[in-house]
Amino acid sequence: MATATHPAGNKPSIGRGVEPLRAGKGHSFLLRKLHSLSGIVPIGAFLVEHILSNFEALKGPAAYAAQVKFLNSLPLVRVLEWGFIFLPLAYHALYGVYIALRGKSNVVYYPWAGNWMYMTQRWTGYIAFVYIIQHVLRQRFLGDSLPEHPGMAFHKVQVELANPWMLAVYIIAMIAVCWHFSYGVWLFAAKWGITPGNTARKRFAYVCAAAGIILCGLGLASLYAFVGPNFKNAPEDVTPSSGIVLVAPSVSRA
Repeated sequence: MATATHPAGNKPSIGRGVEPLRAGKGHSFLLRKLHSLSGIVPIGAFLVEHILSNFEALKGPAAYAAQVKFLNSLPLVRVLEWGFIFLPLAYHALYGVYIALRGKSNVVYYPWAGNWMYMTQRWTGYIAFVYIIQHVLRQRFLGDSLPEHPGMAFHKVQVELANPWMLAVYIIAMIAVCWHFSYGVWLFAAKWGITPGNTARKRFAYVCAAAGIILCGLGLASLYAFVGPNFKNAPEDVTPSSGIVLVAPSVSRA
């Protein structure tokens, strides 16, 4: 059988080709890990605190004002607000949008559960991104300043939710944010090796789903406190009650 030979000293030329991907090479790996971690701590922790704090609205305007006053009286509260809420949130949101825009949904060709979850996570992230921007601007930086006037907190939210369109936005955003967070916790556990194997991931998925439903239920109940009949037409300003408030790590905004 004939074999191919090459003249002595002449080696066949080999094209460079495409360099293989290596996990952890460059900055992308670190940035993605930081993005995943920031979604749990501090952003996820703040989301849980925020929903629990807003749940105080079910006790009335005075109790809600007391919660806002307590959170804004924490030591170094502005450092906590910017260092553990605004800056991490900005990084997580902007880098998350960057990742989502570079990805490609293939549910049309591969309609599997994992692809649908990926697409849903991406779109709930977009919803959360737009909602959080307007929410922070309207409730934290525009209109009455709640850190200086916590007694106005209930009325300010109530006025905003009196608009049916804005109420619909809040309801949709609450569902989207809770979904995004609960599935994000599941992804975090899978990516960081906390739930190795399909069985562990399947079981943890039920835990994350239950936690997301509970958080969403608490959030929607808080919205009802502002639009329901119990505290209709709340005063513009109230004196914060002296009742027990939730212990939380950072400032609350409606």
